[in-house]
Amino acid sequence: MKQIFYKYQGTGNDFILIDNRLQQINHRQPELIARLCDRRFGIGGDGIMFLQVKEAFDFEMVYYNADGKPSSMCGNGGRCIVAFAKFLGLIDQETNFLAVDGPHYAKISEKGDWVSLQMIDVDTINRDREAFVLNTGSPHYVELVENLEQKNVFQDGFAIRNNPVYKKDGININFVEPTKDGFFVRTFERGVEDETYACGTGVTAVALAMAKHQQKTGAVFTPIKVLGGDLNVKFNYDGKTFSDIFLEGPAVQVFSGEISI
Repeated sequence: MKQIFYKYQGTGNDFILIDNRLQQINHRQPELIARLCDRRFGIGGDGIMFLQVKEAFDFEMVYYNADGKPSSMCGNGGRCIVAFAKFLGLIDQETNFLAVDGPHYAKISEKGDWVSLQMIDVDTINRDREAFVLNTGSPHYVELVENLEQKNVFQDGFAIRNNPVYKKDGININFVEPTKDGFFVRTFERGVEDETYACGTGVTAVALAMAKHQQKTGAVFTPIKVLGGDLNVKFNYDGKTFSDIFLEGPAVQVFSGEISI
C-alpha cells in the first residue's frame, strides 16, 4: 500500500503528518511507527501524527514518539498539526482540536506558518533538589545550568532520565540558561531518547518554572531560544495557577511524498 505523507518542522522539531480521516492506517503498530520515524530506513522524524475525525472538534491529533510508543502531549507537534489542518482546508485561522491531554485552542497566521497554541493550565510545580518538576501535557525536569552551549546534553540528560526516580515512566530533561531577553534551552526527550532541536512542552515548562523561580506574577511573556530557532511562551500567573498559557512559534511544511506500508 502506498501512503502519502507530509513532513513538518517547528524550530527543528520534525514530524511526519498523515491525513487519516478515512481510517486507512491502523497506527497501533509500534514497529511500523518506529520504522517510519527511522532516519535511515524510513522517512525520519522526532515523532509521527495522524489527523483524524473527532465529533465536536475540528480534528483529533494522535501522536507517537519515534520509538513507536504512544506519547503524551507534544507542543511543537500540536503547532505543526494545526498548520497541516489549515493546509488541508479544515480550518481557517482558529481551531479547537482534541489531543491526548484534552481539548486545545489555537490560532494560526494567514500564511499558515506561525501558530499560537493554548496549553493546559498548570497548578503544581515540585522540586527535585535544585531542579523543578512539572507537567505541561508531558512530564518535565527543569534545571538551571551555566555554559549550556558546551554541556553534554545527551550524557547528562540520559543519566537523569534513567535514574531510579524517572526510569520507569520517563521524563523530559530541560537544561536552562538565562539570556539577555529570556532563556536558552536544550532538551533530552524521552521516546526520542536523544537531544532534540526543540521541545514545545519543554520550553513551556521552562517558562513556568522560571516565573516561579523569579517570583513573577500577572501577565508574563517569555522569549526562549532553542537549537532550532526561537519560541515564545506567554501566560498569566496568580501565584497559584498558571493559566491562558500559549506556546507560539513557526510551523513549516518541508516536503511531502509517498511511502510503501
